[in-house]
Amino acid sequence: MSHFHSNISGKQFPVSEKVSANSLRPSIFNRIRQDNPEFTLESSLSLSELKDYIKKILSNYLISKIGELSDLEKNVLASVAEKSALIDELQIGTEHEPTTGQKIADKVASFGGSWTFIISFGTFIFLWIILNVFWLLNRGFDPFPFILLNLILSCLSALQAPVIMMSQNRTEEKDRVRAKNDYAINLKSELEIKNLHNKIDNFMEKQKQEFIEIQKVHKDIIEILSRIETKRSL
Repeated sequence: MSHFHSNISGKQFPVSEKVSANSLRPSIFNRIRQDNPEFTLESSLSLSELKDYIKKILSNYLISKIGELSDLEKNVLASVAEKSALIDELQIGTEHEPTTGQKIADKVASFGGSWTFIISFGTFIFLWIILNVFWLLNRGFDPFPFILLNLILSCLSALQAPVIMMSQNRTEEKDRVRAKNDYAINLKSELEIKNLHNKIDNFMEKQKQEFIEIQKVHKDIIEILSRIETKRSL
C-alpha cells in the first residue's frame, strides 16, 4: 500500500486518506493556515487531521455562542466531524429494563391516579360507614368517629405517597434524558445546516469564479475573431 507524508504533521498516512488542500473550503483552509503558515494549495493532509480541524472550527463556533462545552456537546461535535449517526447512540443510552420495584411503583402510581381507584375507594368508605352506623347501630368494630378507618387511611396515604414519588422521579429522569437527546439532535442539525450553508457558499463562489473565467475566455475569443475578420477585410 502506498503512503504519503502530511504537510501538517509530517507523519505518514495511507494514500486512501489523502486530502488535497485545493479541495478544502476557504474557512477550513484558512484555519489550517493559522496553525501552519507553510500550508499552501499544493499541500495535503490526512482525513483524520481534517476531521480534527473541522472539530476545532465547530467547537470555536459553539464556544462563541454558548460558552464552555459539555460532554454532550463534545459528543455532538465528534458525530458531526465523523459524519456518523447520533440517534443510535442516544437510543442505546435511554433503553434499559425497569426493576421489579420500579414496575410496582409505576403500577401503583397509575392505579392511584385513576378514576377506578377514586370510585372504588369512595365506595369502600361509604360501605364502611353504612355498615357501622346503620347495620351495627354504631356499636360495631369501628363506631363513630371511625378511628380504625382514619388509621387505615393514614397508613394508606403514608405508603402510597412515597411510591408515587418514586414513579414520578423515574418519569422526570426519563424526561430529562429525552430533553438532552432532543437538544443533542437539534444541535447537530444546526451544525450540519451551518456546514451545508458553508458548502453552498463555497460552491457558489467557485461557480462565480468559473463564470468570470468563461467570460474572459469568451471575450478573448471575440477579440481574436475580430482581428482575424479585420485582417481578412484588409
